[in-house]
Amino acid sequence: MEGERAVVEVLSTSDVAAATGYSVQQVRDLEAVGVIAPAVRAGNGYRRFTTAHVRDLRAYRELAHAVGPVEARRVMRELRTVATDEVVAAVFARHARLGHEREEARAARRALLAIRAESAHELEADPDGPADPATMTITELADALGVRTSTLRFWEQEGLLAPERIPTRAGSARRYRTPVIRDARITAALRSAGYPIPEVRAALTSIRDSGDCGAALEALEARLRDITGRMLALLRAGGVLAEIIRHHGLNRAG
Repeated sequence: MEGERAVVEVLSTSDVAAATGYSVQQVRDLEAVGVIAPAVRAGNGYRRFTTAHVRDLRAYRELAHAVGPVEARRVMRELRTVATDEVVAAVFARHARLGHEREEARAARRALLAIRAESAHELEADPDGPADPATMTITELADALGVRTSTLRFWEQEGLLAPERIPTRAGSARRYRTPVIRDARITAALRSAGYPIPEVRAALTSIRDSGDCGAALEALEARLRDITGRMLALLRAGGVLAEIIRHHGLNRAG
């Protein structure tokens, strides 16, 4: 009996705020946008919440940490309105998306570690640098990186790459020497991990100034820690989301 009374316990807006860490106004706002079900209104107009609202807000907090507040709001609304199988599939898709994001960051880290190891080996072999560095055409470099030639031109336009221009009968052609090839590889690695152009530019500047990928690697490690934290938040939200889906989806089908 005591457990049943706890389930139907009536809570004020202030009670819900205290239990979830949100402000009173945030609780009202989240109710207004459909994150939690509308509260019953008492005769005096005051909201009457239940422990289910507290549960839903705690799930939303974890979900917002994992996938962002906009997407979290959409998921919480869908829990009460969309067919159960579709909601479950959507939640699993978000798990998969985080896993893919993590793998991209790990791949970028591997690429940077390889580039740093190669640079150290080259420096050890010839402290003054190679006398005749390797060069590649734009097509060769694009093929090596698995990107379009237009992508390399865009990176050049954004100041990430600075290839040489070799005169030809038709005008000029781009030639990429070893340092620029390295910059292109770093750019490709960071872009594949989701880094925006300004962050890639900052990383390249740091690498050129210091001659090492350490700062970029530290940034990737921080990103991997953030992704892990978001994955854990999604796991924590998962059990509560399953309970909400089960409660609201008993009579819904795909």
